[in-house]
Amino acid sequence: MTLILETQRLLLKPILESGLNTLHAILIDSYVRKYLCDDKIFPLQQIEEMVIQSQNSFEEKKFGLWFIETKNEQETIGFVGLWDFFDEEQPQLVYALLPEATKKGYASEAATKMLEYCFNKLNYQYLLASCDRPNLESQKVTERIGMTKVDEKIVNGNPLVFFRIERL
Repeated sequence: MTLILETQRLLLKPILESGLNTLHAILIDSYVRKYLCDDKIFPLQQIEEMVIQSQNSFEEKKFGLWFIETKNEQETIGFVGLWDFFDEEQPQLVYALLPEATKKGYASEAATKMLEYCFNKLNYQYLLASCDRPNLESQKVTERIGMTKVDEKIVNGNPLVFFRIERL
């Protein structure tokens, strides 16, 4: 099973240790960290632990974090993946784009590929996603790919909205 995934405009490539600085640059971007990181700047060591966890997850479970790269420009514009959050039985969809890559359909395209991967390769029966309530752009992406709002909770003092999609 190849873990490099392809869409019409994007390549999704597993994040390896060689991509540590690229992932760090994405996560410390003020636009990305506003919601995804609760506006905290993660130290490089914490990102390195994430990359190692992702690589181990790919080896054991066939999922983790993928860089989103444009085919034409061969530019890394963000990441997408499946990550273990909270106490769920399976991972949640996660995605982030650098600000210059937003409003071009890339997040929806990459997230749709993750849905296909979950249902067709991992045989999941459903997929969850969550985002901060004020993050309207992220909520629009989940709705665009067919997810529906199922819950709202306060987690670590932050209001989160939860989405779900069932396998057809």
